[in-house]
Amino acid sequence: MTPGYADLHVHTVASDGTVTVAEQVSRAKAAALSCIAMTDHDVISGDLTERVTTIRGVEVIAGVEIKADFDGVTGEVLGYFVDPGDGELRSFLAGMETARLERMEEMIRLCRSELKIEVGLEDVREVASGNLGRPHLARVLVGKGVVADFSEAFGRLLKRGAPCYAPIEKDDFREVVGIVHRAGGVTSVAHPCLMRIDDWDAFLDELRAAGVDALETFYAYDPAGRGLTIEPRILRTMAEKRGFLLTGGSDDHGPDSTKESIGAIRIPYERVEALRRALPIPL
Repeated sequence: MTPGYADLHVHTVASDGTVTVAEQVSRAKAAALSCIAMTDHDVISGDLTERVTTIRGVEVIAGVEIKADFDGVTGEVLGYFVDPGDGELRSFLAGMETARLERMEEMIRLCRSELKIEVGLEDVREVASGNLGRPHLARVLVGKGVVADFSEAFGRLLKRGAPCYAPIEKDDFREVVGIVHRAGGVTSVAHPCLMRIDDWDAFLDELRAAGVDALETFYAYDPAGRGLTIEPRILRTMAEKRGFLLTGGSDDHGPDSTKESIGAIRIPYERVEALRRALPIPL
């Protein structure tokens, strides 16, 4: 067994992170991690051209975090070891980029209407290097003095149900799982303990039937447990009984972001090896 620890959920400037792939590698080394997965929202960083590579001694897995509909419940599918050049995956993610743009345009319209401020798509693009997301708009609102910080931006204006929130079109999770598998990757459900599930037994059975490989049960949840719909330890037991693999990550977005947490979750490398063994297309 290869020694070391992994953080399988980090973001870069390709979506709403604040650092590049190279900078995340440096931060991973500083956190004594031997492996990280780049899981940007609905996009794969252009710096990643292989399913897995080693950069300055750190194993870097090409991953992605894709918004999906779980039979009426919003969630996200993590894909690991995907081929960044896969045609079907690239086409799908291009469609997600368009959906994100349309959503951003609607949120900007709502900001103008509700807040009576001058804000445009060009303002958001100035602070974004890749896919557009709510954190970019939050940064603009902070810069304009509309809110004091990210917390206020999301809490008062940009969270679900808030005046400037707009939903984004999401595909059925079964379709997303199939696309990731055909791109050579394995799948995990991101931060499942935050999902609003009424019947966990039935939900897990549906995930298993759809071919989901793993659950992200090791995650940087709120230490006070706020927002949890099920205890991680309980979900781990339920998941392992059904044969799911277990993944984990910090959901780090970099300094001066909504979550600066790389290395807060450190899973043994043996869990990465288990994911490798489950790949539909071997490396």
